[in-house]
Amino acid sequence: MISQTAEYALRAIAQLAMMTDRPQTAQQIAEVTHVPLPYLSKVLKSLTRAGLIRSRRGLGGGCILARDPREISVYEVVQAVDPLKHIASCPLGFASHGENLCPLHHRLAQAMMHVEQSFRASTIAELISEHSDSRPLCPFPGGRQDSGEEQRP
Repeated sequence: MISQTAEYALRAIAQLAMMTDRPQTAQQIAEVTHVPLPYLSKVLKSLTRAGLIRSRRGLGGGCILARDPREISVYEVVQAVDPLKHIASCPLGFASHGENLCPLHHRLAQAMMHVEQSFRASTIAELISEHSDSRPLCPFPGGRQDSGEEQRP
C-alpha cells in the first residue's frame, strides 16, 4: 500500500506527536519506532524540508512537530517522503490504451484515489488518540518502554 519510507515517516511523526512536551533526538525516535538510525535521519531531513518538523541542534535540541498534530494529515506525511503514485495512462505502455485505462488499471486508479482521500481526511492527532488496545509505536500500555521488569496495568 505505502512504502517502507512512508511507514517510517508516519512512525516518526506519531512519536513526535505523542511527545510534544520536549524535542526528541533522532536516536530516541529510532529506538522507540524501531527504525534504523541512518534511514531515519534521511526521513527526518525530508520531513524537515516539507515543513512538518523542526530540528534544533545542540544541548536540549532534537526534533519537534512544526504544527499541531490536528493540522497534519497522514497524506502530508506520505507525500513528503514518497508521494502516492496515480495511474493516468497505461502503466504497460500500450499505445492503444493511452489514457483509456483497462478495467484493471481503472480499478487500481480508483483504489488509489480512495486511499488518498482517506489519508487526507486522517490527522496524526486522530491516529494517536483513537481508542485501541494498543498505542501507535508503543509496546506497552500508556507508552511505557520495556525496562526489563514486568509492566502491570
